[in-house]
Amino acid sequence: MEQEHIISGETEDQIWAQLNSDYITNKDLLDYHVVLDQAGRRVVLDIGIDLGGGFESGTAFTTFSSYLYSRDAFRFSIHKQGFIDEIGKFFGMQDAVLGYVEFDEKFIVKTNSELKTATLFADDQLRRILLAYEDLSFGIVDYALEENDEKAPFLELKIQAGITDPALLREIYTVFMRALQTLD
Repeated sequence: MEQEHIISGETEDQIWAQLNSDYITNKDLLDYHVVLDQAGRRVVLDIGIDLGGGFESGTAFTTFSSYLYSRDAFRFSIHKQGFIDEIGKFFGMQDAVLGYVEFDEKFIVKTNSELKTATLFADDQLRRILLAYEDLSFGIVDYALEENDEKAPFLELKIQAGITDPALLREIYTVFMRALQTLD
């Protein structure tokens, strides 16, 4: 079994100094997996880039994911608004409106608490970062834990782009960590 690649530090600056160094020495940024452990708070970063070939167009993603300590019932999810969503809204599909015009126009927001979701997205930098990407999903998802069949909540941001620029990754990580702190 392959050992988990962990970058640890007490501060974001320490984490990012190590990640920058790791990037310089890593030969395969097309399939990158690392656990960022900042003062005991673990965030998994996965980057996958498949260039395709022949008639295949290829795929790419960047995912940040972390276990949520809070076990409350609050859930939310956002994804890019598409044609199917427009039809669904015409037929009565519910889409939470958070009061941020550009954000509300681009994303479908599902939640069981509009107030908590609006509070989370009151962060201008979080909204700015999310608006910068064409296709993404962000929300609280339940995953089974390895030890048993119990499900646990995770905050997950999946961007349909292979982001390999450390400065952009850090911007995303910063707002992801703030969202985690808000939710916990």
